[in-house]
Amino acid sequence: MEKKNYTVSIYTENNLGLLSRIAAIFLKRHINIESITASPSEVNEVMRFIIVVNVTEEQVRKIIGQIEKQIEVIKAFYHTDKETIYQETALYKIKSEEFLNDLNIQDFIKETNARIVTVTRDFFVVEKTGKRHEVDHLYEILKPYGLMQFVRSGTIAVTKNEMPISGILEKFNTTKTIS
Repeated sequence: MEKKNYTVSIYTENNLGLLSRIAAIFLKRHINIESITASPSEVNEVMRFIIVVNVTEEQVRKIIGQIEKQIEVIKAFYHTDKETIYQETALYKIKSEEFLNDLNIQDFIKETNARIVTVTRDFFVVEKTGKRHEVDHLYEILKPYGLMQFVRSGTIAVTKNEMPISGILEKFNTTKTIS
């Protein structure tokens, strides 16, 4: 089977230590996590983890099965890149003197739909939201200009098709309120 990127979405209760147990599932299988993001979901008191891995479909199915065995996990899904809309955000801190001397770089930033978010005498901060290759491309362009710091977020994603999770989450939320 061929390896490819899968986006794993995990809906959970917000409990201490769950992230460690989820990460251990990947560790036991020697699978590197390419990206991980955690945030509240569309339902109150339900968290959503988004984990990107490069594995075979058989491996991701087994991972989903193991993740769903965790008590706090409500439901887990996996999707290919074609089935999701996904983005990353990055911040680039660049020396002002290098940046100001080359007007082409300012034009390039505008062309790549990046934006300047902070300007000081010593540095500029540029923000870019887009696909991983777009973030990487801007990194390579800015690196020669005195890149002082760089940070990127994990992947955030939503599915193109409707997810059955909304009904499951609403039912979870209702039963939790009644308990």
